[in-house]
Amino acid sequence: MNIAPLSMETLCVVQVEDAVYTLGRSSSDGALHLLVRGNSATFHGERWDDALVCPLDAENARALQERLPWLKPQPLGSRLSFGFGDRIGLATPGHIDALRSVDPAGRIAPIFAQQSVRENERLRRTPEEVMTAAIWSLFAEDWRLPWGADADHVKEPEHVAPFVAAGYTFFTIDPSDYVDNAAQTDDLAVLRMKREALPWDVLETTYLSLYEKYCDRAIALDGETLHFDEETLLRSLAKYGRALAHTVRIAATLRAAFGGTPFDLEMSVDETDAPTSAHEHFFIANELLRRNIPLVSLAPRFVGKFQKGVDYMGDLAEFEAELVRHVAVMRYFNRYKLSVHTGSDKFSIYPILARRAGDSVHIKTAGASYLEALRVAAVRAPNLFRQMLETGRAHYEKDKKTYFLDCRPERVPPASSLADAELPALLDQFDARQLLHVTFGSILTTHGAALRTLLTKYPDDYRSALRRHFARHLEPFVEV
Repeated sequence: MNIAPLSMETLCVVQVEDAVYTLGRSSSDGALHLLVRGNSATFHGERWDDALVCPLDAENARALQERLPWLKPQPLGSRLSFGFGDRIGLATPGHIDALRSVDPAGRIAPIFAQQSVRENERLRRTPEEVMTAAIWSLFAEDWRLPWGADADHVKEPEHVAPFVAAGYTFFTIDPSDYVDNAAQTDDLAVLRMKREALPWDVLETTYLSLYEKYCDRAIALDGETLHFDEETLLRSLAKYGRALAHTVRIAATLRAAFGGTPFDLEMSVDETDAPTSAHEHFFIANELLRRNIPLVSLAPRFVGKFQKGVDYMGDLAEFEAELVRHVAVMRYFNRYKLSVHTGSDKFSIYPILARRAGDSVHIKTAGASYLEALRVAAVRAPNLFRQMLETGRAHYEKDKKTYFLDCRPERVPPASSLADAELPALLDQFDARQLLHVTFGSILTTHGAALRTLLTKYPDDYRSALRRHFARHLEPFVEV
């Protein structure tokens, strides 16, 4: 790190006890540095005058967290919350702007460091890299309210350790690979056969015990009563029994890793073929909670289509009617909130969610911030955007395989056929938006460096785009 002669633009200054921490931008190359004056033990860097000039790396981020505890993520419990995915590592300032503009009272608890195992693999990032980017942005923006960090879509016990080591506090367990979608339509004889093959040792119960617990009583909810019969119970067991067992395994891994320290856990079954019924929701929640699993949110598979980058697709009246039933189940237990995955751009249902579920909601977004970065490129660097679009077109068939999409790529025009002024509109066109959304891995591994350079050159463009876009997401939940 060449720091002499050093001329810095001061971006943020925090003084705590025996040290002053300054975030500065070098006037020579625009690089960011942390200047520590006073007690600089545990930091590393180069001495210049009365300061230690430190690179913004993971080691120094951890050292700063120890000095400024508000930079540490924490469990958020069942508070109203919103997950901001950041696939590039530069979006947090815009997320903070959106929160401060819409929710100055801090009603919504944010999750700033959020990345799934699948996203990290496609982007060749690590949980620590995602966390480090969030920490430096939070310091720069002087964010001091509670925030969380979500290890999203954890599918296997071995996925846990890197997130725990990086300081994550929220773990979204995704056992969808263990959900039996065929059980939705199996006849009674097949369901009985599947019951016998369940991992009863992990479930730590018997079918007779479950039958007595669920079928021998009526379950009074707010506004309706649930009745389980043999078929309803067997269908719930066959469909979700293995998923429950797998969730229990991962939860045990988390408990061992945290050693009694609190953490948040979500179970997600949204990436499945058939909607989750109110009976199945009750069964899942009851079986998790009776094992004292620290469930703070549950993501069922709602009716309708929740596709990437576009609004909800389905009958809004049907969605609201089913949501009312899910809310009734949730309030019966009064221990967790409903989580909505693929939650970005679902503008038509946000008012329904806010009205029916109140503060007991978690909205999870992932790729919306990345799409707003592409919008900046479409305006500021048309040729770069054309290259990214063509990369997306070339890799769509391969990259779409893990998603449910209605995108028709033949409706996306070749980049060469569009004038510069026509490019930004592609970010609002259904098929182009979905194509760009799901090919994020191919696009960012190919063009990520150029895109980051562009966003660093025009930070206010990106910040403004994010503030506008996410304000639309957040407003319905603070206007209730």
